[in-house]
Amino acid sequence: MKTAAVTFFALTGSLVHGAFEIKEAPGSHIDVLNGGKPVARVMTAHDTSSKESRHETYKVYTHVFDEAGKAPITKGAGGQYTHHRGIFIGWSKTRLDGNQVDSWHMKGCDQIYQKILKEDAGEDSASLTILVHWVTTEGTVFIEEERTQVFRRATGEGAYLQVDFDTVLKAVSAEVELNGDPEHAGCQFRPSNEVSKNKSAKYLFHKDGLNLKKDKDLPWAALSFKLGDKAYFAQHMSHSSIPKGNTYSAYRDYGRFGAYFVKKIAKGESLHLRYRYLVGAGELPGRSYFAERYKAFR
Repeated sequence: MKTAAVTFFALTGSLVHGAFEIKEAPGSHIDVLNGGKPVARVMTAHDTSSKESRHETYKVYTHVFDEAGKAPITKGAGGQYTHHRGIFIGWSKTRLDGNQVDSWHMKGCDQIYQKILKEDAGEDSASLTILVHWVTTEGTVFIEEERTQVFRRATGEGAYLQVDFDTVLKAVSAEVELNGDPEHAGCQFRPSNEVSKNKSAKYLFHKDGLNLKKDKDLPWAALSFKLGDKAYFAQHMSHSSIPKGNTYSAYRDYGRFGAYFVKKIAKGESLHLRYRYLVGAGELPGRSYFAERYKAFR
């Protein structure tokens, strides 16, 4: 079904202490607002009427907006590495029933939004649970995903938004192996394509002297980047329950960063994954600030 193009809000001001709201534009996206201004947008369109429209809509991902609610600070379709989009998840070597598809570059499969399963919005937060089918080109649903995202205001050191990404992946038609490599798998964050041009990405970890090619199961990584004359930062946190061998990719100058692991999900079984993102405006805070934020991630 053909879907409408996305138009971003043009609003002024800053993130305020008002009520959260969830508003769906069917066939296009779901907005999360605070004080009437968007803080995030979950992209839900799926349009296979042409090769180009399918490319625009082959995965479900989340945009994060700037602190004023004017525009996303994350990347959508196009630009350098078009498959990198906002907060997204996938594995380049997704194996099932003797076959392999690529749920990172979206070759041989699509992630298709189905419906809202649960939503709740109040003064302090908004929670949104959606059903996403991971579907092969032949039409086989191999993963049913219940993706819950909780959005809260954040405070201190320029932080303005916290996003909990809490998802359950169920292997419904066959055993599924989630595989890939640090560059092409897992749950990751991609800032605006502008960062690929200004090369402003810099990273911070929980301690010095790490070798990301060898050191695994890091608790978190933080990124700083610039858009125009403004600085932003984001922290990616992996919950302690994430499968072992979790490996961070956090060194590219265009800012894509996150973590992946290898795991099999037996047919009919589910894998529960928890991540947290902290987003802020301004210069990158010190290590102790991020350590305290991770300590609160229970």
